[in-house]
Amino acid sequence: MSTLSQRIRTWSASHSEAAKPPSEGDVGKEQDLPQLVHDVQLEATQQAKLFDAQIHKMKKERRFFVKARFLFPLGIILGILLGFILVQPSDLQDIHSNLLLIMEEYDISLKIPDIDLSRVELEWRRFRNNIPEVWKLNNDGREFQVGEAMKARGLTAHYPIVLIPGIVSTGLESWSTSPEYRAFFREKLWGGFNMVSQVIFNREKWISAMMLDPVTGLDPPGVKIRAAEGVGAASSFMTGYWLWSKIVENLAVVNYDTNNLHLAPYDWRLSMSNLEERDGYFSKLKATIEGFKARQGKKTVIAAHSMGSTVMLVPDILGCFKWVESPEHGGGGSDWVENHIESYITIAGTHLGVAKAMAAFLSGEMKDTVQMNPAGAYVLERFFSRKERQKLFCSWAGSASMWIKGGTDVWGDANWAPDDEPGSSHTHGELIAFRQASVPLSAHSITPSVEPTKNMTADDASTWILERTPSTFQKMLWTNYSFGIERNEQVLKKNALDPRKWTNPLEVQLPNAPSMRIICVYGHGKETERSYWYAHGPHEYEESFVEVEHSTCTDPTDKCNYARPPSDMSFSRANRIDADYTQETTTPKVRNGVKMGEGDGTVSLLSLGAMCAEGWKRPRWNPGGIKVTTVELPHQPAPNIPRGGANTSDHVDILGSTGLNELILKVATGAGNEIEDRFVSRIREFAQRVRWD
Repeated sequence: MSTLSQRIRTWSASHSEAAKPPSEGDVGKEQDLPQLVHDVQLEATQQAKLFDAQIHKMKKERRFFVKARFLFPLGIILGILLGFILVQPSDLQDIHSNLLLIMEEYDISLKIPDIDLSRVELEWRRFRNNIPEVWKLNNDGREFQVGEAMKARGLTAHYPIVLIPGIVSTGLESWSTSPEYRAFFREKLWGGFNMVSQVIFNREKWISAMMLDPVTGLDPPGVKIRAAEGVGAASSFMTGYWLWSKIVENLAVVNYDTNNLHLAPYDWRLSMSNLEERDGYFSKLKATIEGFKARQGKKTVIAAHSMGSTVMLVPDILGCFKWVESPEHGGGGSDWVENHIESYITIAGTHLGVAKAMAAFLSGEMKDTVQMNPAGAYVLERFFSRKERQKLFCSWAGSASMWIKGGTDVWGDANWAPDDEPGSSHTHGELIAFRQASVPLSAHSITPSVEPTKNMTADDASTWILERTPSTFQKMLWTNYSFGIERNEQVLKKNALDPRKWTNPLEVQLPNAPSMRIICVYGHGKETERSYWYAHGPHEYEESFVEVEHSTCTDPTDKCNYARPPSDMSFSRANRIDADYTQETTTPKVRNGVKMGEGDGTVSLLSLGAMCAEGWKRPRWNPGGIKVTTVELPHQPAPNIPRGGANTSDHVDILGSTGLNELILKVATGAGNEIEDRFVSRIREFAQRVRWD
């Protein structure tokens, strides 16, 4: 290029002198001018070719997957796959009406001709039917198979059945008509893709709608959120992520429908007492079961999942049924359960609490916590800070029912835990431990109101966590729940009249229903959070500790005083799981600050099975001699199926497992006598180590 520039300058200088009268010596130069122009043109052509070659080389060096010829077809393929997941054939007929609604909402005046999409619907249905089921995230090729196998045996619907979902499984929709929330009316704020869009684009309004009043535990002013109704309320969390739909499909094959099948959704944010006060939940459920008995002359089978076990009979048929039997509440009498309930199936029940819930209340760290299901957990983890998640959980009184129960007698102390493995380097009995020493007090410009770091048992941790929650949360906890263990049988009988005890199987007795049967079924073989390594962070201002008037936790017996926070907890030490600590070679394994134990991926084995294998076998807690059967399903997921396939026993995915579906259908169709104890873990050994006496 330098040669070309030099020649151009030479040519320009020569051209500027061309206007001068040529001298005799210039005549020869003028004769060289055409040659110079030719050389310049040739040089420019060569440089252009070189530049084109360099551009072509750069294009060839681009990776194939960033080229348009790859990205464009990929977009088409992904769009089609999403169509398989999201667009059902019946949705096509609704496109026209939905488009008109959108135009009306945004005042768009445009006439759209009516188009008959029936042919398109037919072709779309035919196209979907030719796609292998395992390619569809909502299906895995086993739809209706368990039901067909039972039907082939001649089994058919025998007992009416009621299904109770777990925490965050029920969709919640807005009935708010106040101007600021009117855009949400009849929209799902929990569950479905509308929730995701609201969280992304209307986050602050979504938070204010979903939070409960910290004092009353009910809807805040101007907000009205209610549980969705019907079987569809908990069949799927969102399109493509099933919950109860597999069980409903198989029940339908053996002749179940809405006449003998009832799914009882509830607002899982509410405490048990507020569920009845605001929604009349237990009254409605009692009436439904009595209606089944009156019409069909048969008792009802109940299947409850996760926290639903706590709501129903709080693992022990108490939550709902203690309310039903209580003369001050349901008024059903002491023999109501005996006369109306055939069997109670607790599926992955959170009987003695969930360690993950403690982490959620303390620091808002809840990846998979309480196994909302990965979809729900992802939304909260992805779009909300730890403090926002903690604030939400502390307003949701229902989630506090999963606070761990039994203290050190169940969960162990500084030297021991029932589920410690031989040769453990650290006991699970220390629920919260600190790997490093606390930051010296002199390092802070203020005097922090925290005691020196120490490892904490379940009892210590409960007190420590409560001290770091608002007094409104403490008061809610005290007025709705109890987490101890009661061994005196006379006191246990009296506790039947204390609603605070009904969600704790260690403080109440099972109903006197000797003909009823309890079946505990849960998964085993998936590593589960059991205890934690925590780390102190810097001091920070905590808005949630700004007190609400008249919210102080006061109790006549002074039992609540232990949880009063220090004087300046609004500026407190941040505490988080020590995510930097991982040690896979120790026993127990430590992964990102979490000490792993046995369970179903969410609930510890102790909570899943200790009451079933041992506690309810004792007359102290089971005076009626109800038969309790334990069925453990090994977690053996298929790696090529998104949700694990027929043999998964993950806390949520177990709802689609073949083993669970077979068990439910056998009980519902009258073949429950085929179900026997099945153990694949050491729960009987662990349960015997619990300090029951």
